[in-house]
Amino acid sequence: MISASAARLLVPLYVHPSVDPAAWQAVAAAGPDTVRAVVLNIADGPGPAPEPAFEQAAAELTEAGIPLLGYVDTDYGRRTHGEVVAELLLYRQWYGTTGVYFDQAAAHPAALAHYRRLTTAARAAGCATVVLGHGTHPEPSFAEPELGDLLVTFEGSWTEYDALALPLWTGHHPAERFCHLVYQVPAEQARAAGALIASRRAGVACTVPGGGINPWATLPHGLGTGPEPAAASPVAINPPAATGNPATPLSKPKLTECPL
Repeated sequence: MISASAARLLVPLYVHPSVDPAAWQAVAAAGPDTVRAVVLNIADGPGPAPEPAFEQAAAELTEAGIPLLGYVDTDYGRRTHGEVVAELLLYRQWYGTTGVYFDQAAAHPAALAHYRRLTTAARAAGCATVVLGHGTHPEPSFAEPELGDLLVTFEGSWTEYDALALPLWTGHHPAERFCHLVYQVPAEQARAAGALIASRRAGVACTVPGGGINPWATLPHGLGTGPEPAAASPVAINPPAATGNPATPLSKPKLTECPL
């Protein structure tokens, strides 16, 4: 069970509903008080046609009151405005998504105008929630209200998260504007991870035990069938200087990785 002080979950549930229906049911059962939103990723995007299994899963999450975000890869600003908007519109039409997750979002200031246009188009298309998946801390101007409602400013392994350095500008914004996505978190470190996320002022997060090519095929800690184990000794926090390296994008399973 997730504690009342835990960050709300942004769940990138990248497993086919026919392969692991229990995972989708567990997320729906958690409800909107626990789950901020679920990222819907069919095939690195909406795919060529609606998929009945995803349509049903999306309908069940919507009925549970959980917002759905359509996954769209922006390729660090290299995909055109038209390509990106076309995909978010397909998600809206086929799966009733109420928001969009712009993954591989560029973090440099030259890309600000591009993402402002995308955000404007998303709002006009009916997206109530816009998430920018930088995976790293971007140029501070990306936190302006006209852009995303939520910035994913970390996405990586538990070991990498231990070494994260927070830029000072994040302290000028509410915690609810930031999301940290952490994979390869051992069960015995789940509580320590939650405490570290809270100390780093991320109001939305997701920690999963999975790793490899698609860590997001596993349920977040706290949504399993049993209680979390007792916390292990706290990890050492030795933040180095920020490197400015590009973020690792969310792992995106192909349909071949989600066999029916």
